[in-house]
Amino acid sequence: MAELEIITTGRVSVDLYPEQIGVPLAEVTTFAKSLGGSATNVAVAAARLGRPSAVITKVGDDGFGPYIRAALEEFGVDPRWVGTDPELRTPLAFCEIHPPDDFPLLFYREPKAPDMNLTVEDLDFDAISAVPLFWITGTGLSDEPSRTATLAALEHRPSGITVFDLDYRPTLWGSEEEAAHCYREALRHATVAVGNQSEVEVAVGTDDPFEASEALLDLGLDLAIVKRGPEGVLSRTQDGVAEAPPIQVEVVNGLGAGDAFGGALCHALLSGWDAE
Repeated sequence: MAELEIITTGRVSVDLYPEQIGVPLAEVTTFAKSLGGSATNVAVAAARLGRPSAVITKVGDDGFGPYIRAALEEFGVDPRWVGTDPELRTPLAFCEIHPPDDFPLLFYREPKAPDMNLTVEDLDFDAISAVPLFWITGTGLSDEPSRTATLAALEHRPSGITVFDLDYRPTLWGSEEEAAHCYREALRHATVAVGNQSEVEVAVGTDDPFEASEALLDLGLDLAIVKRGPEGVLSRTQDGVAEAPPIQVEVVNGLGAGDAFGGALCHALLSGWDAE
């Protein structure tokens, strides 16, 4: 197996997508099973671009755990750090598909998702320290013991690219203030931050992409990226600001687009491409 270039840590799930388009869940008759979870999707997207990747996460002690490990291997993602929590169930996610931009999601992560039960003991600090690019998400900071484990992982990154995907999910946090406090702690260790306008507002108090990206760099980052939906993407380094318009495509299903962007971002960062 090739030497790892990327390790992500965070959510994993089994996503059940309706095979009937444009109908509510009550009228769906069949679903297709897919691998899901933001950090997992980013690892898959990067692997598809030829980057040897792995994900640190946990599944439940159920039939979906072996499926997730097998799916990761099929996509070329190393599953060695996919642990099993004997007390919890693998999370599920359902959605409705109403093109072009309506995809209501329904998450089953209660009473607790196994990936939120990551502990310091689950971490391979030697691998985390050595890998060229390490990717964390805001969700991993939203509850213990994952919060402590994620911050411990960051403290073992003496060099390399450390990407913080802000990934703010309001239902997983007690308040925006709690999230902002944890984000500031994680941002001290990151070299890159990426989020949409509502996520950067949680992190730095403004959703203006120019002001937010500048505030993120003031915290010590090398690169701040603000995703602006149909307006494209803004990035800022110490050398200035770059804006990229969206690529015009016919939207069939927008779910996962941000994670695909994340995988491509990892590839670009490791390739040494500039912001343009």
